[in-house]
Formats: sequence, C-alpha cells, structure tokens
Amino acid sequence: MSDLAWVPRSCTLPTAERPLRVAEWDALFAAGPVSLSRPEPLRLRLVLADGPGVAERVRELAAREGGCCSFFTFTTGPGAGGTAGRGGGRTAGTLWLDVAVDPAHAAVLDALAARIDAVAAR
Repeated sequence: MSDLAWVPRSCTLPTAERPLRVAEWDALFAAGPVSLSRPEPLRLRLVLADGPGVAERVRELAAREGGCCSFFTFTTGPGAGGTAGRGGGRTAGTLWLDVAVDPAHAAVLDALAARIDAVAAR
C-alpha cells in the first residue's frame, strides 16, 4: 500500500513528509510481533513487542501523528509480561496502542488496519 491517496485532506503534514511518516509507522509495526483487534468500529488496538525505548518511541510517534491529524486519538499502555526498568521504562513483554477516530474518518482507520496487516504479513 504505497499509494497515499487515502490520507484525508484534514491531515496537515506536508505532502513531502508523508512517505517518511508512513515508513516510521511501518518500521514500528515490523519491529516485533503485532496483534491487531477492532474492539469498537472506530477503535483499533495494536499489541506491540516492548523493549528498551519502544514505549517512548510509540508515544513520540503518536504525539507527532496527532499533531498533524487531529482526528486521531492515541492511547498507550503496558501489556502483560513486562517489567519496569530504570526510569520507569518497560524492558520486556508487550505494550498496547489504541487508535480511535471520529465517524467521519472511519475509512482512514480501515486503511491503517490494512496497512498494519500488510506490514505484519511481510
């Protein structure tokens, strides 16, 4: 899914930067086991492999994404099996990332789910 035509007009990220941002998300999805569920029609839940710095990377990327695509709401939390490391960072196990949108952007959430599936299948 290299075509970025699904990106809504309400996204304020400059067009030239969009492929770079997609690559950042792809790298995150490809870095470890990903589980994807759709607990609600307008919310995805990703479970990612955790490790040193992963939670911070996820939060930072979600914050930047929310800054240009205000229709996204991101929430993160620790999954099962992790332990707290120095500075409160998690060192093992999993973490979750919820991605929610408003009804007008349901198609964007569908496209994101398809992208995650495609990356995880590689």
